Amino acid sequence: MGQVGQVMSLQVFWSLLQSYPNQVVNGLALFFAVAGSWLWLATQWREYQADRLQALVESRGLVYMADGDKQRLNRFFYGFGAVSLALGLGLSVLSTYL
Repeated sequence: MGQVGQVMSLQVFWSLLQSYPNQVVNGLALFFAVAGSWLWLATQWREYQADRLQALVESRGLVYMADGDKQRLNRFFYGFGAVSLALGLGLSVLSTYL
């Protein structure tokens, strides 16, 4: 059943792609856009929480230093989120030409 079920689902997917190519590509664009925007917002939330923690620690007279690794990781996530959003936009534009 496993191999037959996989072949059947691929056939159904392929027929859907041939029948409605613009909707399939637009759905993929929506997936990338949602994933990129979630990653962007999660990174902003993580930076906000780190700033709150730093303010709390400094208000108690302690020293808190942010790691360079955290900043590098945040830049990576912002970049990856931006690429995902750009890919979603590109696929959305492409779907209008199909």
